[in-house]
Amino acid sequence: MSKINVLVLPSDRTGVGKFRSVDPHIFLQNLYPDDFHVDIDYEPKLNDFNYWKQYQIVHFHRTIGDYDTAPILIETLNNLGIITIIDLDDYWLPTKEHPAYTLVMETGLHKKICDNLKAAKYVTTTTPIYADEIKKLNKNVFVLPNAINPDEPQFKAKTEPSDRLRFGWLGGSSHLHDIDLLRGNFGKLSSVKDKFSLVLCGFDTRGTVTEINAETKEQRQRPIKPHETVWARYEEIFTENYKLVSPQQKDFLIKFSNEEYTQEDSPFYTRVWTQPVTSYAKNYRLFDVSLAPIKNHIFNRMKSQLKVIEAGFYKKPIIASEIGPYTIDLKHSLQNGNFVDGNALLVREGRNHSDWSKYMKKLIDNPSWAEDLGERLYETVKDKYNLNNVTKTRAELYKSLLK
Repeated sequence: MSKINVLVLPSDRTGVGKFRSVDPHIFLQNLYPDDFHVDIDYEPKLNDFNYWKQYQIVHFHRTIGDYDTAPILIETLNNLGIITIIDLDDYWLPTKEHPAYTLVMETGLHKKICDNLKAAKYVTTTTPIYADEIKKLNKNVFVLPNAINPDEPQFKAKTEPSDRLRFGWLGGSSHLHDIDLLRGNFGKLSSVKDKFSLVLCGFDTRGTVTEINAETKEQRQRPIKPHETVWARYEEIFTENYKLVSPQQKDFLIKFSNEEYTQEDSPFYTRVWTQPVTSYAKNYRLFDVSLAPIKNHIFNRMKSQLKVIEAGFYKKPIIASEIGPYTIDLKHSLQNGNFVDGNALLVREGRNHSDWSKYMKKLIDNPSWAEDLGERLYETVKDKYNLNNVTKTRAELYKSLLK
């Protein structure tokens, strides 16, 4: 049997493209060189039929080229006998609080993604939960979860020592309403403040603000000021409006200088600046327990469990919202105040006001149990979400589609 030629069209060079397009298919070719030849192309020759005819499978994330013309191109490829696979990792319509909501609604992007879903022959996605939703539009859905290459350097960094139990959050700029679920919880732990600390990873002050003249309605963009960024709002929640940090650290933080704070040996709060997708996971070495709050709405319920997977590969215990993707692999390990079999601590909706601090206190008082939870989570994810194993599933899927 000749090799299967696969064309991969990532949606970007720095973000989701790594986990959903590039890394999985590099592994596919490296692990199965006799079965597959993979080309990764960021600028496909959209109008060249000879270009497309080289491939048996075309895998793309969300769209091929322009959204308006993509369904026609997808149908053309289908008619040529080329297998089209659309990959989705996020729900197509963000909620109103999401930074991209207005743009998506104005452009009708969510409808265009759905048109691509209907046109493609097959769909790959991240979780069974999202797959069930996608099946309303296209029944040919397969789950290929996000996965980790355990040999990638950013997932092998050693945790830095600390005499405190460090609780950390690592993510992007679209999670204000998720982070807000933590509001008020950290201040409730003031009695044990000398035993724990907080770490916020991903801090970024880049971006622009659009200003509208009230009289002329003229719009203009300007660089965003650091104190206007969503990261400043995150930090206010983590520090209780800077009440939980020393006056010296507050003065340092509100300068928003991309430098390390060195005036205290062990500050209660640590700000960690953003890192590229190829090294961001090293930040897991800076804390001991991962916090994963998400608000209960359809966009979040369709998300992947990547935070669970990353924490697990780093053997970090996780406290997470008992919602959507975090119910796939996590089992609550606390009952009537006592630890039971499980691999996480899960906060139910309606208990955000109290249980984040309650579970944090439980781990602060029982650090050995925190370590045990990390080991249990590692055992949960280490094989299931190993990129070698998920690639085997992908190879079997692609071969079956060609029969």
